[in-house]
Amino acid sequence: MSALTRDRGLHYGDGLFESLRIVAGRAPLWDWHMQRLLDGCARLRLPAPDPEKLWRRVRRAAGAQGDTAVKLLWTAGEGPRGYARPPAPRPRLLLQLGPAPVVEPRGLRLRWCATRLALQPALAGIKHLNRLEQVLARAEWCDDFDEGLMLDMHGRVVAATSANLCARIDGQWVTPPVDRCGVAGVARRWLQVRLEVQERPLSPAEVEAADALLLCNALRGPRGVRELGTRRWRTDRRVRELRAAWDAMFAASRSCA
Repeated sequence: MSALTRDRGLHYGDGLFESLRIVAGRAPLWDWHMQRLLDGCARLRLPAPDPEKLWRRVRRAAGAQGDTAVKLLWTAGEGPRGYARPPAPRPRLLLQLGPAPVVEPRGLRLRWCATRLALQPALAGIKHLNRLEQVLARAEWCDDFDEGLMLDMHGRVVAATSANLCARIDGQWVTPPVDRCGVAGVARRWLQVRLEVQERPLSPAEVEAADALLLCNALRGPRGVRELGTRRWRTDRRVRELRAAWDAMFAASRSCA
């Protein structure tokens, strides 16, 4: 049996991951990714990586040129059969690299997902490796939609399968809390710095009645929504401005190379 097939990340989802974008050897949001990874290590009781050493390995793997999507996995490493970890876990770093996704300028077409997110405050906010809820939700549609919105077990809106949600309601930007389920996204944090965002529960009816919707994640940034159910939206000026600011942040990385 190879070392990888004994990895607890593979067997139990025992570990964490970060998906980040690196342009010309620079990652503008690296510090926030690192803060979330370290918080996840503390909450899962995993030995944490050295941030400077980790960055050097990630940067070396991504190279100094190009626009790269990096998935960083920090697993609990090898272990015997059973749920108990070894007395002194030795985490394993795995890196998956590919080109950064191309973001189309058109608005997104969304649907509601039947699969719901379980409430588990011990895991809420962090990017742990168990994503079966999102896998099941994403299997609900093919290519007719760009994303699906997920609810928690009480019917409150949480996020899309791979992005956080912001809605403008009566002029106020609102995002659902992620203290009971969901992920505290790095792009969500970026939006909270630039917008006056209220964090509160949202119902599906509120989302469908919103003045504007946007989704955001660390690889694709903020993207406007054009359709959800029977509701249609026009391109929103503020969403366009946020998109331009996001693109400019990564363009600055390229110009500094």
